[in-house]
Amino acid sequence: MTSSEVITPLFFNALHSIFRLANPVLLLLRRPEKAAAKGIKTMQRLATVNPAEATGKTKQLLDGVQAKLGMTPNLMKTLATAPAALEAYLHFGAALGTGRLDAKFREQIALAVAQANSCEYCLSAHTAIGKMVGLTPEESTHSREAHATDAKRNAGLQFVQSLVVQRGEVSDEALARVKAAGFTDGDIAEIVANVAVNIFTNYFNHVARTDVDFPVVPVSSLVAK
Repeated sequence: MTSSEVITPLFFNALHSIFRLANPVLLLLRRPEKAAAKGIKTMQRLATVNPAEATGKTKQLLDGVQAKLGMTPNLMKTLATAPAALEAYLHFGAALGTGRLDAKFREQIALAVAQANSCEYCLSAHTAIGKMVGLTPEESTHSREAHATDAKRNAGLQFVQSLVVQRGEVSDEALARVKAAGFTDGDIAEIVANVAVNIFTNYFNHVARTDVDFPVVPVSSLVAK
């Protein structure tokens, strides 16, 4: 399997549609001097890899991202400083994309985890991607609160929140509730896996303070509402 093949088509089709839009916020974020003038923090704490200067495994991975998307998000360029980390992330995400949890629910999980971990980059990215896979603005907001109108998904998101807050040490009662809602042991294993991959990107973005190259969704915006 090539590096471009490990990236889920749905994920990159969604991102491609987002970045093709002449969104004023995106145009601002692509111009650091204008972003600074507007009070948007653009300085990162970890370096990025310029795809044009990449070599070896790093080039192969970034070329795969570019081939699927037509551009390279800052998260990928920053992860590319450690090719093993970027490759692990791409493979993990690709594998989960073939699982039993649908794309909308995976994005709802990502939003719940990002809000719980106060990750602005991931909130911004998954709000945009969630819209492309069918989440309404209301569903995205509710997902950040670990809620959904569908009873089963609501139970799943409550379990996700418990996983993050309790650092995996969920109670017997919490596990019983998510099973009673209709999630099988295999479903629960995939929920945990999706939480794990999102915790990885949340923590990485906190460390790197990755420049947000999506329409910005502040963590505080949920409280403000």
